[in-house]
Amino acid sequence: MVPAWLWLLCVSVPQVTLETQDRRVLWGPQPVLVRVKDENDQVPHFSQAIYRAQLSRGTRPGIPFLFLEASDQDEPGTANSDLRFRILSQAPAQPFPDMFQLEPRQGALALSPKGSTSLDHALEKTYQLLVQVKDMGDQASGHQAIATVEVSIIESTWVPLEPIHLAENLKVLYPHRIAQVHWSGVDVHYRLESHPLGPFDVDAEGNLYVTRELDTEAQAEYMLQVWAQNSRGEDYAAPLELHVLVMDENDNTPVCPPRGPAVSIPELSPPGTEVTRLSAEDADAPGSPNSHIVYQLLSPESEDGVEGKAFQVDPTSGSVTLGALPLQAGQNILLLVLAMDLAGAEGGFSSTCEVEVEVTDINDHAPEFTTSQIGPISLPEDVEPGTLVAMLTATDADLEPAFRLMDFAIERGDMDGTFDLDWEPDSGHVGLRLCKNLSYEAAPSHKVVVVVRSVAELVGPGPGPGATATVTVLVERVMPPPKLDQERYEASVPISAPAGSLLLTIQPSDPISRSLRFSLVNDSEGWLCIEKVSGEVHTAQSLQGAQPGDTYTVLVEAQDTDEPRLSTSVPLVIHFLKAPPAPALTPAPVPSRYLCTPRQDHGVIVSGPSKDSDLASGHGPYSFALGPNPTVQRDWRLQTLNGSHAYLTLALHWVEPREHIIPVVVSHNAQMWQLLVRVIVCRCNVEGQCMRKVGRMKGMPTKLSAVGILVGTLVAIGIFLILIFTHWTLSRKKDLNQPADSVPLKATV
Repeated sequence: MVPAWLWLLCVSVPQVTLETQDRRVLWGPQPVLVRVKDENDQVPHFSQAIYRAQLSRGTRPGIPFLFLEASDQDEPGTANSDLRFRILSQAPAQPFPDMFQLEPRQGALALSPKGSTSLDHALEKTYQLLVQVKDMGDQASGHQAIATVEVSIIESTWVPLEPIHLAENLKVLYPHRIAQVHWSGVDVHYRLESHPLGPFDVDAEGNLYVTRELDTEAQAEYMLQVWAQNSRGEDYAAPLELHVLVMDENDNTPVCPPRGPAVSIPELSPPGTEVTRLSAEDADAPGSPNSHIVYQLLSPESEDGVEGKAFQVDPTSGSVTLGALPLQAGQNILLLVLAMDLAGAEGGFSSTCEVEVEVTDINDHAPEFTTSQIGPISLPEDVEPGTLVAMLTATDADLEPAFRLMDFAIERGDMDGTFDLDWEPDSGHVGLRLCKNLSYEAAPSHKVVVVVRSVAELVGPGPGPGATATVTVLVERVMPPPKLDQERYEASVPISAPAGSLLLTIQPSDPISRSLRFSLVNDSEGWLCIEKVSGEVHTAQSLQGAQPGDTYTVLVEAQDTDEPRLSTSVPLVIHFLKAPPAPALTPAPVPSRYLCTPRQDHGVIVSGPSKDSDLASGHGPYSFALGPNPTVQRDWRLQTLNGSHAYLTLALHWVEPREHIIPVVVSHNAQMWQLLVRVIVCRCNVEGQCMRKVGRMKGMPTKLSAVGILVGTLVAIGIFLILIFTHWTLSRKKDLNQPADSVPLKATV
C-alpha cells in the first residue's frame, strides 16, 4: 500500500525541447512532484463487535453513557476515512422504537427525549441495538461495518440523602467519612460543591468526607451538592443535595462588655434609677441553653466601704438600678456582676463583669472670679484693636464638667462697645480684648465690669458677690508722628555747584510746638548733608559723576527730639542741571556787621545783588549758601529768608572775638556770585553793645610781652615766698636750742 497519496520522484529525463507557438521550454533532469490519488480500499472496523453498557433509570436525555469507537485505514482527512455512526435497529422496540440516539460523528450513545420520559415505566430490562459505521461521510456509497450494543436497564441508586448532624469540635481522624452517593451506571465521575464553602470532599467511589473540625459559631450549617458526570463532564442527572447541620456544644464562656468609663449618677437620685444595662455575649448557638445568660450581683466594693443594697441587678435583663441606700457625692464604686450561661445551672460557664459608678454632685455652686479688682492697666491710645487687655480667671466648685461651663458678659462700663470678651466654652479663663481705638480726649479711663454665670441651671442659691470683676483701664495720650510742611521735596542744582551749596530747608509743619532732628537716608553717593536742627540741605562735596537731566532721590527722616520713637520720612528729589559757563566768582563787598560772643539771639541780614549793581542780571529769586570752607560751615549758619535775603548767625556758642570774613555764594539762573561778608565778633555788654572793637589796639601789649610780664611776676612771688620760709625756719631752730628751765611756766589758777 502506498504510504501516502503524494510521491516525490527525482527522475532523469533526456533533454527535450517543447515548442508552443513561438516559445521554447527547456525540460532537463530535475525533481518531479507526483500526486497519487487515494482510493477507498479500506473498510472501517469497530473496536469491538459487541458493546455492553448499563443504563440507570433517571438518566437525563442527550447525556452519553457509551462511546463507540471505529477506525479506517484510508488516508486521514479524506472522505475515505470520514466515518458516520447510526442505529440500524432496536430490540425490543417497546415502548418506542427510538429509545436511544447515536451522535453520528462522535459515536456517543445516549437516551433520546422519548426514551428518557418512558424508561422509568418500561418493563424491559435489556435492549439490543444494531449499529453501523460507514466511511465516505454523508455520501450514500462507501464501506460499512456492523456491531451490537447490549444495554442493561438497572434501577437508579441516585436517591436523595437525609440531613446529617455533625458535632462541632469532633475529635476524630480526618478526613472523616460522613455519607456516600452512588450512580448505578458505568463511566461515572463525581463532583461536589459546598454552600458556603466548607471543608468537604468526595472521592471516585462517591464517599463524602469532612476534612477538619467544624465550629458552629463560625458556620452552623452547610448545603452540599453532588453531581454524577460522564467522562466529558456532562451530568447524568440532577445533583443530589446533602444538608449538614453543625451541632452546638457549650464551649464558649460568656463575654462581658469591656469596662468603659465610669457611669455618672447624680447624688440624691431616687431609688430605681437605672445605672447601666449589662449585655454579656455567648458565642454558642443563639436561643440554645448554651447561650442563655443570667446575672447576679456579687458585691458593691467601694473606696469608702459602702455596703448594703445600694444597687440591684435584674437577673434576666442585666439592668443595674439604684437601691434604697442613698449615695454621697464624690463616691467611686466598683460593682461586680456575675454573668452565667445555661441559665445559671450547674456545669455552665461564667464571667465577672465590672461596672464603675461615679456619684456626681448637682449644680449647686455658682462660678466666681478669683480676683474682683484688676488694674489699673495703662494702655496707649494708639494700641491696635484686638490687643489683649487683661486675662480673668473664674472657678466653679461643682464636680460635674457640664456644671462647670461658664458664660461671661460685660455688665457695665462699656456703653460704646470699646471692649469685648474672648473665652473657650470649657475654660475658666476669659480675655478682655480691645475692639475699638482708644481716645484720651473722649475717655481717659474705663471701668469695665465683667460678670460670670453658669451655663447650666443652678440648683440652690444664686450667684455670690464674687460673680463680677472690675477691670480699670487708663488711657495714655500718644503724640502723633511728626509732620513736615511738604510730603515731597524737590530741588535743582547745577552739576558744578561747589560743596556747601544750600539746596533747600526742611521744616516741620508745626515748628513752634515740636522740635525735630533731621537725617538723610539712602544717600549712596554721599553728595548731600543736612543740618540736624535747622533742616538745611547742602551739597557735602562736588557732584562728580552727576549728569544733567539726572535725578537723585534720598529720604529725609525727621525724628521727634522729645519722643525718639516718633519719626517720619519724605522723599527728596534732586534734579541736576547743566553747568553754567564757568563764570568767575565776582566778590561783592558787604559792609561790616557786629555780632556778640557768647552767642545772642540776633544775626546779620545778607541780601542779594541790588538792581543797580553790575553783578545783578535781573530779578531773583537768589539761592544763598556758605562757602566750601569747612571752618566757615562749622562756625556759621546761613538760613534763607526769601528769594532776596538770607540770615547769617553764629553756629557755635562761642567764637573767637575778632574780625571774620565769611564767603557767601549767591546763585541765580546759572550765574554765581560770592559775597564777602565782614563780621566783627566782640564781647558785648548787657544791652548787647560791643564794648570794644575786636583787633589789636594801639598801646596794648602783644601776646609775647604779656607772657613776659606774667613770668616775671611769678618769679618775684616765688623769691618772696622763699625769704619768708627761710626766716621761719631759723626762728624755729633758735627756740628748740634754749634750755628747758628757761621756758616760762604757765600760771595756774
